[in-house]
Amino acid sequence: MTPLDRMGLDFRQFVHLIDNLHDEILIYDNKYRLLYVNKACERHYGFTQEEMLGLSYWDMVKKYRGWDNSVLPVVYEHKRPVKQKQKTYLGYDVLTIAVPVLDKQGEVEYVLLNIRDDCNESQIAWRDGLVDKQQDKLDEQPDDLIYHSSAMAWIVKAARKVADLSAPCLLLGESGCGKSLLAKFIHSKGCRADKPFVVVNCAAIPRELFESELFGHVKGAFSGATHARGGLFAKAEGGTLFLDEISELPPAMQAKLLHVVQEMEYRPVGSSQTISADVRLLAASNKNLERMVQSRAFRQDLYFRLNVFDITIPPLRERDKDILPLLYHFLHYFGVKYGRTKTLTPEAQSFLLQYSWPGNVRELAHLVERMVVTVEGETLTLDHLPTSVYQTPIHTPLPSHADSLDDALQKTERELIRKARQTYGSTRNVAGALGISQSRASRLIRKYCPPTES
Repeated sequence: MTPLDRMGLDFRQFVHLIDNLHDEILIYDNKYRLLYVNKACERHYGFTQEEMLGLSYWDMVKKYRGWDNSVLPVVYEHKRPVKQKQKTYLGYDVLTIAVPVLDKQGEVEYVLLNIRDDCNESQIAWRDGLVDKQQDKLDEQPDDLIYHSSAMAWIVKAARKVADLSAPCLLLGESGCGKSLLAKFIHSKGCRADKPFVVVNCAAIPRELFESELFGHVKGAFSGATHARGGLFAKAEGGTLFLDEISELPPAMQAKLLHVVQEMEYRPVGSSQTISADVRLLAASNKNLERMVQSRAFRQDLYFRLNVFDITIPPLRERDKDILPLLYHFLHYFGVKYGRTKTLTPEAQSFLLQYSWPGNVRELAHLVERMVVTVEGETLTLDHLPTSVYQTPIHTPLPSHADSLDDALQKTERELIRKARQTYGSTRNVAGALGISQSRASRLIRKYCPPTES
């Protein structure tokens, strides 16, 4: 009699219990393939359990950016347990304990990983004093750029290409979609990363102060100028100046900015001396600058000067694969900030995945922060969502233009099977409702419906 038999549990019940552990449990075979992962993975990585099962280690680390570094190759090589502190792609600090299971020949048959949150362990601790710090460093993704969609992957790839250039770059997209974060990312990946990154909100500066704010002034330049002061160009010297909401720049300042972009020099207010500017310019707008040029609200020559390269960030409703990772990221971020651990029910997650997010990532962050602060319990349900969410029409996202046809078909198949399983129950009824064989229905249910949903 097995321990499960003595406990009165079948395998499905046992898996259900493991799925509800707070710690993440992973099992790899001897070929770096993920055989099992419990539902805690959704909190750590923003992927569903179904999406991760069967992945190779290389997919997890390189394609899906699981951790900043991994213990697995060292466990396979040295065949000994490893304990190491890591940071996940969504920003979680975790402690990973990896234990190899050896066969009769002493070779690795399986590797068992236990991953837990908020550890205070030493950075690296190895059994028997084994230390190996020669792992290849993977290309790191900053904590504030959270994405799973191929559309955003293309955006990040384009941002990397322009990072080292000195020419201006124009970032376009709806309000709240992440233009400021992308500008910071471009700066951090370029040759000016160790120099200042200065942000200018063009909509927040009074028109009469624009020139002084950007270029500075000398003593006595105007009433109240009791001493000389450098402007934002001087503050950004050697680094990057990010002009957010560039469409709000007054016409007179557009002409002055054009001169700076062309000649890379400026003149403080009240001075007769010009100052050379070694500054990389990034600009962003949530308005259609081409239309503003046509209506003469924005200078055409300045537009062309700023638009040497342009990157348009799609709105959140067009990259639904990013919603769940962002939800988990902000739940963790604000949970740490306010000292409150929160989880979302599956129903709340499903609703938010269909919501149109007119305020994009900024709205999502504010919504999560509000719920973390105001909800007393640890579980966030549909009842805790603000009324404004229900007053906005639900958006049914279409497949992204950057997603493959196979991905779109698989997503549709998964939704049909899950809904049919919930509605009709048995495999025979599901098969009859969908017009497929019972064996095919059984196979698809095993593929798309985890044991906890059966």
